[in-house]
Amino acid sequence: MNLTTQYLGLKLKNPLVVGASPFGDNTYMALELQDAGASALVMRSLFEEQVDAEQRALVHHLESTANSHPEGTSYFPNFDEYQLAPDQYLRQLGQLKSSLTIPVIASLNGCRPGGWTDYARRLESAGADAIELNLYQLATDPDVAADEVEADLLQTVRNAVEAVRIPLAVKISSFHTAPVHFAKALEGTGVAGIVLFNRFYQPDFNLEELEVQPQLRLSDSSELLLRLRWLAILSPRVRCSLAASGGVHQAEDVVKALLAGADTVQVVSALLKNGPKFLSILIAGLRHWMNEHGYESIGEVRGAMNLRHCPNPAAFERANYQRILQSWRI
Repeated sequence: MNLTTQYLGLKLKNPLVVGASPFGDNTYMALELQDAGASALVMRSLFEEQVDAEQRALVHHLESTANSHPEGTSYFPNFDEYQLAPDQYLRQLGQLKSSLTIPVIASLNGCRPGGWTDYARRLESAGADAIELNLYQLATDPDVAADEVEADLLQTVRNAVEAVRIPLAVKISSFHTAPVHFAKALEGTGVAGIVLFNRFYQPDFNLEELEVQPQLRLSDSSELLLRLRWLAILSPRVRCSLAASGGVHQAEDVVKALLAGADTVQVVSALLKNGPKFLSILIAGLRHWMNEHGYESIGEVRGAMNLRHCPNPAAFERANYQRILQSWRI
């Protein structure tokens, strides 16, 4: 049985990738994940704000601003709160590359065009096999139209693509008016892959302190459903690699993502809950399902349930929507 897959031009031994997370901070843990069957590892994100602060020497400026407008910088972590400073990140990337045999994918997180994307060159020089650019942004300015937001995102991607020779994937939000159009535009910039989707961590209110309180909740399998929908829609329409990120907690989730058109699935929450060895359980479950259903390779599974053969996906979606609503009885 052939579990190999192509992702970002890299040949991976199976479709299970460790997504951006703290797992890459610890080389011993990364080795455990590799031994359990991980085909690649994505490091945690290095943020636009971190890189800008280092490159432009803004720390003093930010502190001065904070003296007059404390709320101006209180939203962001202090620089010593980031787990890896830029130079530490490069050293850890080098350590992972010298210890692992699987590809190591560095991660940058930002949303606006700027010199910070040039840092991708340093990640390439440190040995990264690829880069994942996480476009995390919440549009709140009423004077900025949707096309302006996406234009900035696309320019950010172009800058990063032009900075390096290694493949670059873009991790996007599900909150786009026309996700297929945006994906095609991303493909036009030269990206090698698209990751569906980044997770928006919804803050809560602390009613005693009257403060916004960050909340971190691990994913569950229900989050995969949104990924399945857009993988099935996108996979017949783009040539670049596709990865599912969010909601993969059992072997059946892996199979569903592949059937929808994913080249790889990224796993984090399930590993945080169950430990690195859980990867081997997912791989064994994938093998079992393929054997039971007569599939010899990942290539045969990939995209078998996407919308390639659906003449009118929009009508299909509307019909399913109506059927679900009509199924309720009181």
